[in-house]
Amino acid sequence: MKVLALTSQKGGSGKTTLAGHIAVEADRAGCGPVAIIDTDPQGSLTDWWNEREAASPSFVQAQIETLEADLQRARDHGFALVVIDTPPAITGTIERVIALADLIAVPTRPSPHDLRAVGTTIEMVESQGKPLVFIVNAANPRARITSEAAIVLSQHGTVAPVTIHQRTDFAASMIDGRTVMEIERAERSRDEIVQLWSYLDGRLNGNKHATLMPSSFASLPGGHATPSAHKTQISATSPPPASAPAPDEIAEDSFGTPAASPPAPTPASRAPAYSGYGYSTSETGLAAAGSTVPQPPSWSRVP
Repeated sequence: MKVLALTSQKGGSGKTTLAGHIAVEADRAGCGPVAIIDTDPQGSLTDWWNEREAASPSFVQAQIETLEADLQRARDHGFALVVIDTPPAITGTIERVIALADLIAVPTRPSPHDLRAVGTTIEMVESQGKPLVFIVNAANPRARITSEAAIVLSQHGTVAPVTIHQRTDFAASMIDGRTVMEIERAERSRDEIVQLWSYLDGRLNGNKHATLMPSSFASLPGGHATPSAHKTQISATSPPPASAPAPDEIAEDSFGTPAASPPAPTPASRAPAYSGYGYSTSETGLAAAGSTVPQPPSWSRVP
């Protein structure tokens, strides 16, 4: 199983949007089964998944303190890829995710503020010897700063050969749990995500070398859709299947959503019962069909 983490100390870089799109495209490309983890207390990726009607990607219930064990659970259940979204600024969480990831993707908008903020993220990645790739995101194709940003970033690490451009269809598709690959008239955005995943897949399964950073870089300053009947909840105490299912057997299953630390929102209360492996509710602690998923006091979402 491979673990791809999207990290950036800077908020608004597009981590959540890219995490959802990459997970969906990886599954579409036959690289699944795919799961996502949301470690951001804002829970934006959680909200997207709650709105999503499609069965894939799955959602792994995880907490930052038990992330290593949670990833092992995903591995035991036969997932081929886990995509992790991280919060901005919460250094401890980011460092923990980096330590457990196989590849770190750093979305960066082509702006002076984003370029200044990326230094801290790179220091954390390089201190753990992890491979890294920059993704120039939300770019204006006619702005000179787009190409200038790629040149600056390339002096300090690998830049993905695909630039993701600023288009409204990215945000519009996320509103109801979809991606640009699943809406009409979004061909250019779709092609960018397809090409980006193709590159990241190659990095995850080919290039094993960490990206080297010059020491000079350290000077940079630092109404809801009803979930699909196949979407499911699985608790931390749920046992793995007696024998790991084949990818085509698990592709229709989905995990529930975590409470991160600090707490992140949990899935919408309409999450249906777990439909895989034939475990009963009493054996696994899974929510029964039609029942509600317990919510922490901080979660105020109306079903």
